[in-house]
Amino acid sequence: MADSKINLKDDGIYSLFIKIAIPSSIGTIFQNLYSIVDSIFAGQMISEAALAAIGQIFPIYFVIIALGVGLSIGTTSLIANSIGENNLENSGKVFSQSFILSIIVSIIITVIGIYFSPSIISSINNDQATLELSLKYINIIFFGSIFIFILMSINSSLSAQGDTKSYRNVLIFSFFLNILLNPILISGKIFSFQIMQPLGIEGIAYATIISQFVGIFYLFIKLSKTRIYKYVKVTFIPHFNIIGNILSQGIPASIGMMMIAVGSYILIYFVGIFGVEAIAGYTSAGRYEQLFFLPLLGLSTATVSIVGQNYGARQYQRVFETYKKGIKIGVIVLSLLGLIIFLTADVAMNLFTDNANVKQYGSDYLKISALMFPAFPFFFIGNATFQGLKRAIIVMYMAIMRFVLMPLIVVSIIIYQIGENYNLIFFSLAAMHWIIGLSYYYYCNKKYKTILN
Repeated sequence: MADSKINLKDDGIYSLFIKIAIPSSIGTIFQNLYSIVDSIFAGQMISEAALAAIGQIFPIYFVIIALGVGLSIGTTSLIANSIGENNLENSGKVFSQSFILSIIVSIIITVIGIYFSPSIISSINNDQATLELSLKYINIIFFGSIFIFILMSINSSLSAQGDTKSYRNVLIFSFFLNILLNPILISGKIFSFQIMQPLGIEGIAYATIISQFVGIFYLFIKLSKTRIYKYVKVTFIPHFNIIGNILSQGIPASIGMMMIAVGSYILIYFVGIFGVEAIAGYTSAGRYEQLFFLPLLGLSTATVSIVGQNYGARQYQRVFETYKKGIKIGVIVLSLLGLIIFLTADVAMNLFTDNANVKQYGSDYLKISALMFPAFPFFFIGNATFQGLKRAIIVMYMAIMRFVLMPLIVVSIIIYQIGENYNLIFFSLAAMHWIIGLSYYYYCNKKYKTILN
């Protein structure tokens, strides 16, 4: 059983980071390779317009992910707290309500998304060909979002028990399935044999949804072998106190994640001033950049689980120890990864396109982005600790400031007061991240001591 091998309340902190963060990071590597592969197939098998189309719908796609992750974070935190309190029955109830809630939210977001996405995408880039390609892709993703939400819901229960290996396995399998399906569905061919109508960019979307759907069955089998499974009773009868607790944690976390989408929209909007090639370069570089966040995401997943259970068990010293050691590991690792991304920026862009201008825009962004990498642990580990402490509202406020308010102010000043300078935009954002990151670190240290005393 997954939860018998890892004791979040007794095992050494560094040992737990290794056991939880590494599988989570490996899994997320393949999840992001997923996105990179989609972009590569779009750029190489379809067109530059298709590459830009997938890139510019990122803010909308991320809203779907944000809602799923928000509910997942809320569920993980509450289940971890309940396990820490030795209340397995409540853990089962939390998962059951979260599962149904995920299905309902996926239906709502599909209806709303299909209606509003045309106007959102056209506000970024009014190129008609690119718009049509974006809508073909994202509408399929909306209809398939129910599988994404269910997958995240099941994973939240496993993660709360320290099992990040199962989701890792799903993501690895899904990655290779995606690679197999993409060229077949795009071209309608297996090798040189035409077996179906070519789907183009829609084929990329279908490959994504199919891969997510397959993973649900494996995670469910893993869930059935955990201690809390016998308390899981999926029912449409609402337990409003549990739903309220999930939403009180999940909504701020979702809003915080959505701020990433809003921030991305703002940046893509301003990057769009420099043309479609700039959008293609910036967004494809962003896909590559995401790979280097993955160890930090793994550390964050581990932090939420460790902090959640130890906070529930009132082991407050271990909570603070987890935060400090998470920061230490994160800064060291992200400094090294920042160096790697700086050195590989030019080579990486060759994967996505042969267009020299697109490659230059992407490479310039990556080299500047690398400078802010060591600052990211202050945000990620700080936020993860607050989530484990059931203080998701603080994470939401930080996200609004970091992703929306400050970038909007900084980029507007650059564009409208200094001039249209692509590189200066990102140099300014790098400086902003360092200032906010160090300030947040100081705030977290004081706030945690207040909460835990």
